[in-house]
Amino acid sequence: MRKIRFKKWGFEIFGVLLALLYLSPFYIILTNSLKSKRNVLVDTLGWPEEIMMENYFMAWDRMNFMQTFFNSLIITIVSVLVITVFSSMAAWVLVRTKNKTSSVIFYTFVGAMLIPFQAVMLPLVSMMGPNNLNLINTRYGIIFLYLGFGASLSIFLYHGFIKNIPTSLEEAAIIDGCSTWQVFYHIIFPLLKPITVTVAILNSIWIWNDFLLPSLVLQEKSVRTIPLQMQFFFGAFSKDWHLAMAALALSIIPIIIFYIFAQKHIIAGVTAGSGK
Repeated sequence: MRKIRFKKWGFEIFGVLLALLYLSPFYIILTNSLKSKRNVLVDTLGWPEEIMMENYFMAWDRMNFMQTFFNSLIITIVSVLVITVFSSMAAWVLVRTKNKTSSVIFYTFVGAMLIPFQAVMLPLVSMMGPNNLNLINTRYGIIFLYLGFGASLSIFLYHGFIKNIPTSLEEAAIIDGCSTWQVFYHIIFPLLKPITVTVAILNSIWIWNDFLLPSLVLQEKSVRTIPLQMQFFFGAFSKDWHLAMAALALSIIPIIIFYIFAQKHIIAGVTAGSGK
């Protein structure tokens, strides 16, 4: 029993130390965002000599935070809605269609997850340019791209979940006079709630924090997302670390709040999927 207790205490101490290690960047960002410029340079790891809340107001103004936040919010919400709707419908059709074509299409989606984004960057920019689709510097253009890049993983997750839903439910609905769309909307999609929440959360975190794709297709200031605007902000205020840390804190606060409220849904979705 002493050995078991010793191991338990050892794991607990290790867990606390690991948690402190992961929380240390947040501590550095928060404390330095409340310091003066001189205080940041003199004592980076210490507590602020004086709380400088005006750093946040200055960063808010210089970063044009409201416009940038609105761009990120619209792109993230619409992209996630499009991905969940189209991916769930595609996965349902692929599961219920029992032939080689559906298998080839499904494994093509799975294989697409192995292709690195850097391999398609140049063809992507060329295709999205003014001489082709002309979708550069538009919100619907980047939403279209997020659908393409996010569909593979989403279809893969939906596919595994739908395979365990009995077809007898759909057959009973068809006998009662439901059309194909009604079967999906009234029968299948409500049953997909656990995995839909998981897919939505994973894609939301990815799209909100994504920098590389917006840097390629969103070049005008009016359509920049928060990660992209942060890059330009750091370039303009590289010596004003107190303002840079305040801007960084503003950029991560929304996704942290979102993750705190959505964490239980992630766990519920994973456990429900494994139970199915």
